[in-house]
Amino acid sequence: FNLMSMVDEGDMVKEAVAKVSGRGVFGVLMFESGVHRVQRVPATETQGRIHTSTATVAVLPQATDVHIEVRDSDLRIDVFRASGKGGQHVNTTDSAVRVTHIPSGIVVENQQERSQIQNKEKALQILRARLYERERQRMANERRASRNRLIGTGGRSEKCRTYNYAQNRVTDHRINYSIYDIEGMMGGSALQQVIDQLRIQHDLDELASLD
Repeated sequence: FNLMSMVDEGDMVKEAVAKVSGRGVFGVLMFESGVHRVQRVPATETQGRIHTSTATVAVLPQATDVHIEVRDSDLRIDVFRASGKGGQHVNTTDSAVRVTHIPSGIVVENQQERSQIQNKEKALQILRARLYERERQRMANERRASRNRLIGTGGRSEKCRTYNYAQNRVTDHRINYSIYDIEGMMGGSALQQVIDQLRIQHDLDELASLD
């Protein structure tokens, strides 16, 4: 467990990001995504009234490095006579290169070098950079959308679990399952019990979807 960042607002934590490593850890903790509702009587409450607060949790797998593969069959390479400054050589030699990546439609031209081979190499470098940025942006958008799906709007009506301190009860609303051990739940010793029940229901739902 590694706390990556934390933003405080007075005595409260506004946002925290942590990295949890281990074999199969995402399969265990993925069920923690959602809105967690806490019902308790704060120490500053003099009338004994129960206060309700929420925390949104998003559990996401580690982002992987972007891998770009450019196949020769996906490229169309055209050569043409360079234009602009450079003297007689520029006007008489087909040294300029235009590379078109057919699947994406990205077109890169280069005529900076005197050699057609060098222009082609530079054009391919630029193409890979643009493809990398496009894929990186796509993955970032997907990750953002996935996070938004996991946490919803953060409203209380979207709660996945309630922690009721007055009743010493934790209820997971997704499977209507309760345990009466707040201290064990917050300390982690009782969390696996709830996760096991969620995993069973998840597996049952997966099997049912195959019918």
